[in-house]
Amino acid sequence: MTELGELTDRMRRFAQARDWEQFHTPKNLAMALAGEAGELLAEFQWLTPEESSRVMEDPEEAARIRSEVADVTLYLVRLADVLGIDLVQAAHAKLDQSDKRYPAETYRGSAKKAPPLP
Repeated sequence: MTELGELTDRMRRFAQARDWEQFHTPKNLAMALAGEAGELLAEFQWLTPEESSRVMEDPEEAARIRSEVADVTLYLVRLADVLGIDLVQAAHAKLDQSDKRYPAETYRGSAKKAPPLP
């Protein structure tokens, strides 16, 4: 089993042991994920781009960032499990799609958006 699979199983057991599955609806998990993403964003809110690039150099800041990234990860893993989504497969499919939408020879060094998908 992969590390992601082990994490998924551990999250499932964690929820089952606390009888929290009743609360882990896709809506609730998506809302919790958005909330945690907001908390992660708040850690960067007033930093300059340069400061944000160095955030992991400060042990206290790094600990907060790791904690928020972990929260986002855990809710995403749990949401994917409840919905039956293979996160790795979905990520590869999305990257394949992005590879076609943003050919390197056209988009290298550019932040412009690709045209909408047909």
